[in-house]
Amino acid sequence: MDDRVSALVDGETRLRGAERAENFPVALRVLPAGRRAVLRSIYDVVRTIDDVGDEGDLAPGERLATLDALDEDLDRVFSGAPAHVGVIGALAPHTGLLPVAPFHDLVAANRADQTVTRYATRDELLGYCRLSAVPIGRLVLAAFEVDATPGMLDGSDRVCTALQLLEHLQDVAEDRARGRVYLPADARDAAGVTETDLDAPTASPALRGLVLRECAAARALLADGAPLIGRLRGAARLAVTGYVAGGAAAADAVDRTGGDVLGRTARTRRRDVVRHLARLAASPRRVHAPRRGGPRP
Repeated sequence: MDDRVSALVDGETRLRGAERAENFPVALRVLPAGRRAVLRSIYDVVRTIDDVGDEGDLAPGERLATLDALDEDLDRVFSGAPAHVGVIGALAPHTGLLPVAPFHDLVAANRADQTVTRYATRDELLGYCRLSAVPIGRLVLAAFEVDATPGMLDGSDRVCTALQLLEHLQDVAEDRARGRVYLPADARDAAGVTETDLDAPTASPALRGLVLRECAAARALLADGAPLIGRLRGAARLAVTGYVAGGAAAADAVDRTGGDVLGRTARTRRRDVVRHLARLAASPRRVHAPRRGGPRP
């Protein structure tokens, strides 16, 4: 990796996104210091990979070359050699704890983003989520040294996939401006929604209905994974509860727009996260839908 690439991915502008409010919160301030260190290193690498794939003014060829270089650097640090990129080097103390495969999957997802901007079916979109979202949960469980059973991994996969789908719904307008559409074509066709409908200042009734149905499906997937909370202990349980609560609050935010994610901002509210945290603490098997009539504005 040449100095230009190393400087590019290590620059402060590449890490500004690390502080954005997203649906994969890392509760650094309330977790034990040792867990904070490994989670911080994971988060910084994940954000760096995503920023190389999505931010700035790099040409597609430059993005792919930089992603390839990051992939090689991951193999380097996990084999015990010094990394060329600082944020990847920060993984060195944790390579005995973390698997490298999820990081490679995240790089693969960002490679796909350079050429794939539409998904024909929900199954295709879920296949993308297996690369872009599922690895996050696998890394978090590893960071907490959870001896995860297949059932626990399945729960984690469902939670993380739901978080990704909800983020897509929150970002419909932003993604469209970048030339990407994450609403599957078969679902759009069935709803009578065209791509040009996504260019309007406000969502059509058909698009609103589609968004609300997709949100309900994502909320149900989140609920399917929520029982994972009851199988965890200590800081791991706290962190995963936070992820699920954040996802439920994101679903509330989408519902609060009435499906008009073009004309209104589906912003997650802190008080909704707290509300869902309290409910999940009392009943980790349930992800509550908004109160009748929708959440209060």
